[in-house]
This record gives sequence, structure tokens and C-alpha cells, in this order.
Amino acid sequence: MTKTNAMRILEREGAYYRAHSYEGGALSGTEVARILGEDAGRVFKTLVTTAAPGRYYVFVIPVAAELDLKKAARAAGEKSLEMLPQKQLLPVTGYIHGGCSPVGMKKSFPTFFDASASGKTVFVSGGKVGLQVELDISDLVRITGGRLEDLTR
Repeated sequence: MTKTNAMRILEREGAYYRAHSYEGGALSGTEVARILGEDAGRVFKTLVTTAAPGRYYVFVIPVAAELDLKKAARAAGEKSLEMLPQKQLLPVTGYIHGGCSPVGMKKSFPTFFDASASGKTVFVSGGKVGLQVELDISDLVRITGGRLEDLTR
């Protein structure tokens, strides 16, 4: 398996992870959880929001959950947030839809993980479609400088 930038960063930062690959392209997160044989509460998706041009925030929530934009804005200290349009994902993060990892974006953005991840090992994108990495949430929080917050409805 070719290592992605996200995997190289995890290794450089001393995080133990396990890589899991799957076939099928950019599937829904719940479908990825099913293919991996994992509970959807352990498989997380990475969402990028914007408060204004140049002010971006990353939210990592369970694949079956929905981001509560009011809770997300409160966590980020903003009045309101909008989802980043898909066409802007690659230029802003360096990742494509279905392969967006909270680790290894073009720039470091404030990152928030749903509190349901506390004390767990979780799955997040490994930086490309068809690749998930499984690791302890504490390593993700440490590497991204993130925080655990209540983010879902």
C-alpha cells in the first residue's frame, strides 16, 4: 500500500494506526462502516466549513450523524458557519470528496471532534478514497491540535 501524506504525518508524530482499504470508490460513510464490518459510531467523516473567505473550520463526526451548525459555530467561536462547497474542497484542503482526512490538509485549520469519540479508537479517512486509518482519538486530537465538542444533532 502506498503511504499517503496523512499516514506519513501520523508516523512522524508517533501515532500508532492501522490502515484499512476498501473497494467501491467514494461511498457513503455508513456504507464504508458496513464494508469494514465496524460500528458506524466508530467511523468518522471529515467536514469542512467556512465562516467567511479564508476562515475555515474542520469538524469530524460519526458517519451516521449530522453536523449541528449552531453547535459547530459555538465551538468555533463564530456567529454562524456554512458547509464549504464541494468544488472548493480540493483547493482549500488538498483533498477530494470521499478522501478528506483531518490530518495533512494544505494548511492547519481549527479542528473539532465530536465528543462521542472520547476514549475510543476511531476510523477516519487516510487521505484518499478507499483508505481508512484506525487510531486512538487522543492521537488525532494531539496531532491536529483539535478539541472534543458536542457537535451533532
